[in-house]
Amino acid sequence: MEKSICSRGVIVTESDGAESSICQNNGCAKLDVHNWLSDIPTPPLTTDIVEIQFKNTRKAFYRNVNNFPLTKGDVVAVEASPGHDIGTVTLIGWLVNKRLAKVSVDPEKTEFKKIYRKAKPADIEKWLEAISLEHNTMIRTRQIVADLNLNMKIGDVEYQGDKTKAVFYYIADERVDFRELIKILADEFQIRIEMRQIGARQEAGRIGGIGSCGRELCCSSWINNFISVTTNSARVQELSLNPQKLAGQCGKLKCCLNYELDTYADARKGFPRTTITLETEDALYYHQKTDILKGVMWYSSEPNSAVNLTPVQVDRVNEIIEANKKDIKPLKLVEQYANNEVAAKIGYGSAIEENSLTRFDEKKKRKTKKRRKGKRKPNNE
Repeated sequence: MEKSICSRGVIVTESDGAESSICQNNGCAKLDVHNWLSDIPTPPLTTDIVEIQFKNTRKAFYRNVNNFPLTKGDVVAVEASPGHDIGTVTLIGWLVNKRLAKVSVDPEKTEFKKIYRKAKPADIEKWLEAISLEHNTMIRTRQIVADLNLNMKIGDVEYQGDKTKAVFYYIADERVDFRELIKILADEFQIRIEMRQIGARQEAGRIGGIGSCGRELCCSSWINNFISVTTNSARVQELSLNPQKLAGQCGKLKCCLNYELDTYADARKGFPRTTITLETEDALYYHQKTDILKGVMWYSSEPNSAVNLTPVQVDRVNEIIEANKKDIKPLKLVEQYANNEVAAKIGYGSAIEENSLTRFDEKKKRKTKKRRKGKRKPNNE
């Protein structure tokens, strides 16, 4: 019988009267790493440092001081304080050097804990028992927090592999005195207690989920460090300031608002202010919307109205603004092109005109009446 433990990224196969076997499940492991050069002969190991993954997004680096032959997905027992912990190998060899450089860790100046051994069957059994206790422990802890009226939220609980210690991840807006809580938890579960505060983004990464794009959350699949996101990122990209659309699963602004921010910031450099009104001989034109990447601004002769929108290239807008400063009014807003030619140049068109809704429907065949073969009856005169 197979059982997937997505919080650790492994699949446990249990059979009657036999030891449990474990293999890595890359489909559900958070912050999973794939070696695209795995089919190419690898150079000899350049470092004895190994990356180990524990529950959800928690990873750490350890030294393989005994030179165990390790591969990705191996379950190992590592040094902890106190006792030992159980994790799975995610990176070895030259990829570890790449990861260390990315997270700005100097292996020469950093002291790493040791890998004790490959996990034995007894280690794995105790580890699985500890994992089975985590959910009930979290639910019970939330009840205790509510009874103590503490302004904090328990987001996750992670047991150490030897069942001697548990880390309680919590979220709190203010400083919380949880000394009484630690005493109660230690008496309740008979383990060492460690409280670790995390933010809303870190909680979303640990729990995981599906974003509005339909893909796995970035914070649980590849983001390691979180950069602050402001509403200015949405303004630069001309996005609607709708909190429901801009907020992610964590309730904060989506991290992906920063992905294309630099591109939009560079593209906006030649754009004039949207508050400037364009004056022509026939009317005044007011800005309505902007397509930054296409370099187009849309104007209407009526303020705050989307009637009779006219697309204008940015260069033409700047030309009209400079002419207005000299008290010169151009004849028309779009002088050198007709509106339909500008739209064709810009790349806009009517979807109704281009594609018919019935273009994929099968054409109905006209039924023709078959004439009966035979002689006509003579007319009686």
